Amino acid sequence: MMKVTLTGETDTLKPLTSAASAVSAPRVHSPSRFSDYLELTKPRIAVMALFTVGAGYLLAAGGAAEWRVLLHTLLGAGLVAAGGSALNQLFERRIDARMRRTLKRPLPAGRISPEEAAAFGAGLAGAGLAYLAATVSLPATIAAAATFIAYAFVYTPMKTKTAWNTAVGAVPGALPPVIGWFAAQGGNGELAWEGALALFAILFLWQIPHFLAIAWMYRADYSAGGLKMLPGCDPSGKCTAFVMVLTAASLIPLGFLVPLAGLGSWFFTVGAIVFGAMFLRRAVEFARDRTDRKARRVLHSSLFYLPGVFAVLMIDVLLLK
Repeated sequence: MMKVTLTGETDTLKPLTSAASAVSAPRVHSPSRFSDYLELTKPRIAVMALFTVGAGYLLAAGGAAEWRVLLHTLLGAGLVAAGGSALNQLFERRIDARMRRTLKRPLPAGRISPEEAAAFGAGLAGAGLAYLAATVSLPATIAAAATFIAYAFVYTPMKTKTAWNTAVGAVPGALPPVIGWFAAQGGNGELAWEGALALFAILFLWQIPHFLAIAWMYRADYSAGGLKMLPGCDPSGKCTAFVMVLTAASLIPLGFLVPLAGLGSWFFTVGAIVFGAMFLRRAVEFARDRTDRKARRVLHSSLFYLPGVFAVLMIDVLLLK
């Protein structure tokens, strides 16, 4: 567990804060307090997570979907995700101060104090969990709590410990649709796990080549920050490429396995194979030519794959059945 000291660090961070200020000096307009706090929540990641939360709810509820419950679920899960992201940046503020792509973030730049970030993150997460418990169901609340704890207190400190942290981080990253799935089933004590596990498997496998592509493109920056990402420990890129190809290829059989869990039919199978083959093609191209350009193509393909597969699954389950 990462130990965080919130006080007595002014002198330690002063050189880093000065460096960040020097870089941002030419800017005419400083970020507002609102934009700084918004940046702590990592809104782009939150939107992606909430998309899968909503998909999980609709896939489980089907024609019995209640928009009121869906909105409660999205609001509560969004608050929890925002709180986890804020605490993630709190714990990684010294790391962020050493990386070009993150040194302008509110904490390393000194625009928000660690104490403020801690209160903000804990408050959002606590409010989100309380809201889910009061408006949705206990199983959904437990899934959200597991996501928050695994992301902020397990995955975050592991990023400086082992190059395989991406696989660990894929667990909380794959739980959002499970939150939505359990929210749709309520708290009657009888949960259908098969569909939730199928959605979890899609998200888990998808994340690994997605994040390895990012880690390859920013491997020098991550190494400067002290993060032990696989590409930073793999100069040739052969191991990184192997893991990318293996996990991208593993998504294709899910086209057959997900319907066995009661989700979708041949329509989803065909769609999943087509999207999976396109994703795998990019991973294989990277394996043959391990450049930043090819890694970026893997990243773009991953951003095409996930919404595509979920769209096909939702059309199959909600419109064709």
